[in-house]
Amino acid sequence: MFLTITTTGTPERPATDLGYLLHKHPDKAQAFSTSYGTAHVLYPEAEAGRCTAALLLEVDAVALVRRGKGKGRGGAPDAALAQYVNDRPYAASSLLAVALSSVFSSAMKGVCNARPELPGQARPLRVEVPALPARGGPGLVRGLFEPLGWTVTAEPVALDTEFPEWGDSRYVSLVLESDTLTLAEALRHLYVLLPVLDDAKHYWVAPDEVDKLLRAGEGWLPGHPEQRLITSRYLSRRWSLTRQATERLELVRLAETDDSEVEEIDNAVEAETEAEEKPTPLAVQRREAIVTALRQSKAARVLDLGCGQGQLVQTLLKDPVFTEIVGVDVSMRALTIASRRLKLDRMGERQASRVQLFQGSLAYTDARLKGYDAAVLSEVIEHLDLPRLPALEYAVFGSARPRTVLVTTPNVEYNVRWESLPAGHVRHGDHRFEWTRAQFRAWAEAVAERHGYGAEFVAVGPDDPEVGPPTQMAVFTMTSPKEAKAA
Repeated sequence: MFLTITTTGTPERPATDLGYLLHKHPDKAQAFSTSYGTAHVLYPEAEAGRCTAALLLEVDAVALVRRGKGKGRGGAPDAALAQYVNDRPYAASSLLAVALSSVFSSAMKGVCNARPELPGQARPLRVEVPALPARGGPGLVRGLFEPLGWTVTAEPVALDTEFPEWGDSRYVSLVLESDTLTLAEALRHLYVLLPVLDDAKHYWVAPDEVDKLLRAGEGWLPGHPEQRLITSRYLSRRWSLTRQATERLELVRLAETDDSEVEEIDNAVEAETEAEEKPTPLAVQRREAIVTALRQSKAARVLDLGCGQGQLVQTLLKDPVFTEIVGVDVSMRALTIASRRLKLDRMGERQASRVQLFQGSLAYTDARLKGYDAAVLSEVIEHLDLPRLPALEYAVFGSARPRTVLVTTPNVEYNVRWESLPAGHVRHGDHRFEWTRAQFRAWAEAVAERHGYGAEFVAVGPDDPEVGPPTQMAVFTMTSPKEAKAA
């Protein structure tokens, strides 16, 4: 990907001052290592009347894939291929913005120790980006840059010049011109708006991205007419980060209006003296929902299939309603940890008679699993390869046939609400898939119909009106014996 910055000058203010501002000598071609490849800085022309600095970023496609390890797993079938076949080496994006901030960090801050008078001077600037992804088209490009004092030329790039009927691509060839901006201001505009136009961040958006946005947006972002769009896209639509940035930008705007400092406005409200109540962890909410469903089914003898380290077994043991609890897992290591957690070696005889742990695979029928009131598969099915699901289905619903079966699994639609989960990733590295609510419902209803059960669905955790709950639970209840036999 490629970007050039050009300025013109006079004998009194030569254009080659650009070398001082960028801290890169016009007579040298320099290379800098970045997280995603190598950035080259060179000067195609360097005269007193006109000087051009070029930034060329060579993206290492393999490094890009390695840094995004796990992305796409369990997603669309072409996700893995898209990691290698994409526009990253050619089109300006967040990777180029990172290179700008790394290679021209002093220039972005407006620091020039050799010529301290230069950074504050506005100069004629022309910025060219031959290939810029613009989700929103040339109109959005103008809407973002023109309020900042740029004259914008954004020419759409055709999908194929040989086939004009195919129309334009999402890329534009961008030229920005201004006589009223400093170089530092120009670089900060590019740093924020290049990834905003691409509408993608190619690295994890952590909370410190809010600070980066506010630093780069100082002086222009609080009053920008597209502030909300810029903030949301720059922070990859992480709603809590966007809200945090918006609140801080509003403080800046109020301070400027009131001709005061941000700290004065922010301190006008006393800090909360009472500690905020911590939200209940999702794992706890899940166990509570399972226990509630088991009690409603009047189950006394319960199987925890895929019991892992025994957290649910431990919860069930606290409730005397459950007279027999069996934990089953394929991993002996998990069962050993569960045994230590439950303190089986020190448990009283009466309590010990209520619980047992044994090794078993849910992909095979097992006579030991028959005759129980209920079975729980909590966060289990997503750890199986999809071709293995029919075997689990028959082992539980066709062979063991408990009266009630509870199945919980992540709702992939809710993943966009996890701030720490990079886009496209599943919640756990061992998840083979994660289903939408419609996919889970379709699977559960088909299983119920095949084996003589009815299925109801329960939301676990906060039920978001747009994307649903973080965990979805199906409650399977066996129909009458006659109907079950016919099924």
